[in-house]
Parts: sequence; C-alpha cells; structure tokens
Amino acid sequence: MATTAPARGYIDVRELWSLPSLYHPVLSHRRDKVAFYWDKSGRIELYILDLKTREVRQLSRGEPPRALRSFYVWTPDDSALVFARDEKGNENHDLYRIDAHSGKVTRLTNDPKSEKHAIEFSPDGAWLTVNSNGRHPSEPDTPGQMNVWRMRADGGELAPLTTYTSPASGGRWSPDGKWLLFNTDEEAPGTRNRDGYVLRPDGSEARRVFRVARGAIDLVMRWLSDGKRVVVQSDASGTQRAGILTLESGEVRWFGDGTRDEHAEELSPSGRQLLVSRLVDAAQELVSYDIATGRERVARIPPGVIGLADWVDEDRIAYSHNTSATRVGLFLHDLASGKMEALVAPEYGAIDPDRFVEGQHIWYPSTDGTQIPALLYAPRDIARGERRPAMVQAHGGPTGQWTRTFDQFAQALVDRGFFVIQPNVRGSTGYGVPHRDAALKDWGGIDLEDIEGAVRYLRSLPHVDGERIGIMGGSYGGFMSFIAATKKAHLWKAAVPSYGVTDLHAMWAESKQHFRHFLRTQMGDPEADRALWRDRSAVEFADQVTAKLLILHGTNDPRCPVSQSRLFVDRLRELGRREGEDFTYVEWDDEGHGSVDIQAKIRRFSLVLDWLHDTLAA
Repeated sequence: MATTAPARGYIDVRELWSLPSLYHPVLSHRRDKVAFYWDKSGRIELYILDLKTREVRQLSRGEPPRALRSFYVWTPDDSALVFARDEKGNENHDLYRIDAHSGKVTRLTNDPKSEKHAIEFSPDGAWLTVNSNGRHPSEPDTPGQMNVWRMRADGGELAPLTTYTSPASGGRWSPDGKWLLFNTDEEAPGTRNRDGYVLRPDGSEARRVFRVARGAIDLVMRWLSDGKRVVVQSDASGTQRAGILTLESGEVRWFGDGTRDEHAEELSPSGRQLLVSRLVDAAQELVSYDIATGRERVARIPPGVIGLADWVDEDRIAYSHNTSATRVGLFLHDLASGKMEALVAPEYGAIDPDRFVEGQHIWYPSTDGTQIPALLYAPRDIARGERRPAMVQAHGGPTGQWTRTFDQFAQALVDRGFFVIQPNVRGSTGYGVPHRDAALKDWGGIDLEDIEGAVRYLRSLPHVDGERIGIMGGSYGGFMSFIAATKKAHLWKAAVPSYGVTDLHAMWAESKQHFRHFLRTQMGDPEADRALWRDRSAVEFADQVTAKLLILHGTNDPRCPVSQSRLFVDRLRELGRREGEDFTYVEWDDEGHGSVDIQAKIRRFSLVLDWLHDTLAA
C-alpha cells in the first residue's frame, strides 16, 4: 500500500491527527473556571482554565477514558469533579471523583457490567443523580433499562429512583432540593414519545408535568431559581422550540418564531435570560432570549459548531467553537460588544490553516425530486479537463446530522484531490420534524434513495469521475455503507463501513435495553416487522456487492457489536470472495464504538486513506 508520508505536498496525516482537540467545556458553579477534556499531552486529560488569570492547568494524569461517551460534573462547591470511565470503549462506565486542586482520584463505583452517567449534585452536595442501566436490586438477573438513580457523594447507597420500561433520563435538582426533573414515556414504550416529569428525591410522587402533544418529544430541562418554573423544549410544532413552563398553571411561554430548530442551553446567572443554539444550514447560532419580553440577542460568531455554551455573567458566554475550515478552540464572547476572545486558541502545528477548505452548504435533488441538504467539499487547483474521485460520507444516528464542524478526514481527502459530499438524508436532524421522521421504519429505503441522489449530483459536476466514487461511514453510517454497497452496488467502486450494522435481528439479540428501545422506535418490532428487518439487513444481499470493501470494527463495541461485521465477512467468505483483494477486514481489540484517542485515529484514518488512494485515486 501507499504510505501516508507527505507526497506531492500532501498534509502529513500524522501531524494532522496529532493536533490537540478540546472537548466538553463545563463552567464551574462560581463561573470562574472552565473544565474541559484536551489531548494536548497525546491522550485525553482533564484540564481547568482560570477565567481570571487565564492559567490552564492539567488536572488528571491518565485516569480519563480514551473514548468519550460520558462526561463529568462539578461538585456544588467546585472542589472536585466526578467523571465517568469505561474500559477500552465498552461504555460500562464507573464513576470517579477527582480533586480540583490536587488531582487526587477516588473511585466511587465498581460495577463493570453497567453504564453510569453523572447528572447533577443536590444543592447541599450530599447526593448525585445518575443515569444507569444497572440491574434493580429486586431483580438482579434481569437486564436493566436506562433509569434515574441516586447515590451518596462518596459513592454509597447507589439505587434506582425510577424503574420504567422506556428509558428515563435526567435528574436535575430543584433549588430547594425537594424535587427532580426527568423525562420518559410511561404509557407507550417503544415509541418516540417523551414527556417531562417530576419526582421526590426518594423516588416517590412521580408525576407528569409537561406534554404538548402525544407522540412529540417534550422535555423538561432546567429549573429556574424560583423553583416554580422550568426550561422546556418540544418538537410538537414541527421544529425544536424552547420555552418556560410554569408548573402550577401548565402555561408555557415559547421563544422564537418556530421556523428553525432551537435547543435550550443555559440560564444566565440572574435567571433573566435563556441561551439557545439555533440551527441554520448545518451551522449553529447562539441566541439569548430575555425571559420576560422574548427579546433576542444573536451572538456574532462565524458559522460553525458551538459546544456547551454557558454564561460567565449577563453578557459574556464561554463555549467551544470550530468551523468546517478552522479547528476547535475555547472562546469567550461578549454579547454587548460583539468581542470574541480565544481562551484556548485552535492549534495547527506546522500546517498552514489556509490549506483547509470550507464546506459549502448545498441542496440537491433526491431520486424522487425532494431537495436534500448537504455539505460539499471541493479540492482546489483542478486542471481543465481533470476528473477526480469522490467520497460520500454517511453520518451516524440516523438522528444526527453533518454540521459545519472541522472534519479532519474530509480535509485530508480533499487535500489529496477527492471531492467529498456529506448528505443530511431524510432521517437527519436539524431540518425540522418531517425531515427527521421521514425515514422511520425505512432505514435503507428513502435515506438510501437520498444517498443515490448525492451520487447523481456528484456525477453532474464537471470535475468528478463518476466511475471512481466510494461511500464510507460509522455506526448508522456503517449500516448505510453496507446497505448501499449491496442494494445500490452499481454506484460504487469502494465502500468503507466502520462499526456498522448488517443484521438487525442479530443486533437486537445483543443490544442493551435502551438500544433496543431506540431500534424499536426507528424500525418497528423485530417479529411484527420481520420482513422489513430482513429486507434492510445487508447480510442478506452480500452476493450483490461489486465494490471493494474495507470493513473496520472495534471488538468492545456495545452499540453495534463486532459480530455485525463478522457475520458479513463470513458471508463474503462463503460466497468465495477473496480477502485482501475483494475485501479487507480489520478489528481492533482496544476500541469500542469508535475512539477520539490520537493514536487510534492515526491508525484508523491512515489505513483508510492509504486504502482509498490505492482503490480510487491510484
């Protein structure tokens, strides 16, 4: 295979993936410090930035996980943080306390068979709410659904507060510590319906307090300081909207005009403003609403992706930010002046940032004429008459979307002369409820037609070689890569499915209860809809593959088990396909459902780039 060393002036892949990335900034309760994950040392560690001095201090020394599927919370007095760690990406997290001054780490839980996600400490710091799929003490042999739990701050007395058959999430404390907010659906398990509830901290007196419409996703998010109102969010109108619910009357004051998806973020220190993120053409805007008047202020920030924005004071907001052509940094924005200050600036090493290209937000027609949004990355300096290879990237989810975030792999492909299209097919979020729900019970159906529409669009471009097009993706994007390579075989010369799905029934048999709930909401019942499930399982159509395949999977993946790729590979072998020629299969024993670890990314994406060069570009 070709090497990944720079050739013809290509960006050095090792340097690109070694550039530090910053994740999940969380403001302290006093609003004077920001904690965040950062891999500047070569691996993920916890850091703390002092907003007064701008000093950045590394807190952890190897204790955080390599794969970020769960995060951390501050104690009420900001003396410590509680973070989650799994082993090799298996997502069975235990909780650890790390002292915010000394970095001393104390293990709080020790159950390697269940997930535990820290939600919020009680106002007095005595209790921590946790979302967990741990087994109920009365039924220790029964696999658990995701529910709301509570434990002592020292890790003792961990026990469930709810026992719903549908996933229950949340656990936000009221200001007086007498109530908790959470979300679930107790009436129709297996549907997309979600409603907002309150209950006592001992698990008693649970009652529904928020439902706009049956079947909608109606969520309670945050308490206001008066303990009588809460921040809510609903998609009942056809888009995501944020509002303020008065608990006693049930009245909701909605914000915005409802034409764009808006997601509630945080309340200002005074409680007079609500920060939301507004989705506009695959980018996020930060918008502050005055709760009393509804007046909005929009932050003047370049179109991109914003992470965990929170208020430092009534005007200043801390957040992470990146665009399709600029890497992630930590920033402070002043709504009053419009000033934007880099607290942790994006890093580029020896790479010229002008080498990176902007992703263009476009619309293209699907096979039925429906306009589909996408991001298109086009290489520079194409000679007259020259035709280049292209890749279709399928996102995960399916309830996810491609956004104007910095995509290292797309940039590396474009730098090597590839066109890249990232379609937000039907089933994607960010474009309203009808678009999001259009692929329900239709994975590998209408969404696959939208993928074909992306290929037709690429072939309409004068510099794309229509005979050298590939598809790649992970998770649901891996499912899409498998199903596209089998059911739309004529479109592809190459396909790269990563930790994908090939047999829906086999995945159901191995899935955790909350994953089963999601699969049922998306694709129906495994028995009642058996014919559909078989028709959308790529393993049934492996004989139709004509493209070369590079199949990747982590052996510890709890979401899309490694058996999904093994089943497909076994079927290819039964069909007489030649390993190393018709397909290549690689497993990694230290990964689960992907990884953000630098060395893991270098290993994975160097392999993919080399393989795509040999398959499509050489």
